[in-house]
Amino acid sequence: MTSEIDLSRRDRLPDALYALREDYPREAWQSHDNFGGLVAFWMDRHVMFRRLCEALRQDAEAASDGSMDPRQMQQRLVRYGSMLLQQLHGHHQIEDMHYFPKLIDREASLARGFEILDRDHHAMDGLLQQFSDAANGVLQGKVEAGTFQSHVAGFEALLLRHLDDEEDLIVPILLKHGAQGLE
Repeated sequence: MTSEIDLSRRDRLPDALYALREDYPREAWQSHDNFGGLVAFWMDRHVMFRRLCEALRQDAEAASDGSMDPRQMQQRLVRYGSMLLQQLHGHHQIEDMHYFPKLIDREASLARGFEILDRDHHAMDGLLQQFSDAANGVLQGKVEAGTFQSHVAGFEALLLRHLDDEEDLIVPILLKHGAQGLE
């Protein structure tokens, strides 16, 4: 894989995939008439994933430096870690099976971007398994909070890269064409 498509090596999508961003800049998305409904819901899911990662990372850091009881961190890990794993996996399945094919039909010139996002989802499957293994290690007392914090930080960085790229590709398509027929 080249660095422009490999999630662990890229810093953004290839320039050709930003064709709609000139007409639909990120800072104007929320004021666009087509932003409500499905688009806002989908973006809220991404916000939730970002917040869950942040909470898990901060909790591990706090348990590591002694400012949070490790048992409290473990309780929150069960709740937030399970939520992140289940919701992110389901979110990616819906995107891959339902939304991406329909969005490719709307903007065929950006199909390569959806191939990249699909690769991301496959890479994320492995990362989610590693996250689950590390979280279970914490809960079983086999992995220290500091080690888990490092793991979560690495996972979070890749997830944020993916979410940003996904939004940069998909939201302009939805703003241009609307969400009709996707629900």
